Amino acid sequence: MRPAPEGLTHILPAAALAALSLAAWLAFRHRVPLYIALGAGLVALFLLYFFRDPERRVPEGAGLIISPADGRVVVVAEVDEPFFIKGRARQVSVFMSPLDVHVNRAPVAGRVAYKKYHPGKFLPAYKDKASLDNEQMHLGIETAGGRVLVKQIAGALARRVICHPNIGDEVAAGQRMGLIKLGSRLDVMVPTEARIEVRVGDRVRAGETAIGGW
Repeated sequence: MRPAPEGLTHILPAAALAALSLAAWLAFRHRVPLYIALGAGLVALFLLYFFRDPERRVPEGAGLIISPADGRVVVVAEVDEPFFIKGRARQVSVFMSPLDVHVNRAPVAGRVAYKKYHPGKFLPAYKDKASLDNEQMHLGIETAGGRVLVKQIAGALARRVICHPNIGDEVAAGQRMGLIKLGSRLDVMVPTEARIEVRVGDRVRAGETAIGGW
């Protein structure tokens, strides 16, 4: 399993520190405590695990809406969406714990028509207010079924949101689109005509779990 490229800036320095610490302990055992090398090694292993990027089998079928994140569904609701859909929309929110895969994937195929960064707070991502008040990146996708908005939302620990597609890009359902570092949540907003097939408490996997459709 490969690590996500976005995580290499964290993984490589940690691995280098672990290697140097081990080399120093081997060369100067009476001066360098072993726990320093062990601690650095554990940090490097955790980062390698955290930034893992497994391959996923995207389900086939026209009009499917795929989960953009690994984690637990914390919200299924009908809300007002003023930024891209500009009206009533169905919302599915997925909370990612620090142990979940953090690579995010496009929930639908289509053309990116909207992208905007919104500064904000860093409330715990599982709280409802996080969807409105926290720092977040919005990505709007035009599809054959209608407009879909994906919101990458920062949390209390996650302070870095990465989103690769730009306006005008074509994306495929299940395509890697970015990453949120150190846990957070993703909201998917779809037109009210779309059906939702998950409930609060369900576990979903990015690029594999169909959460709804047209």
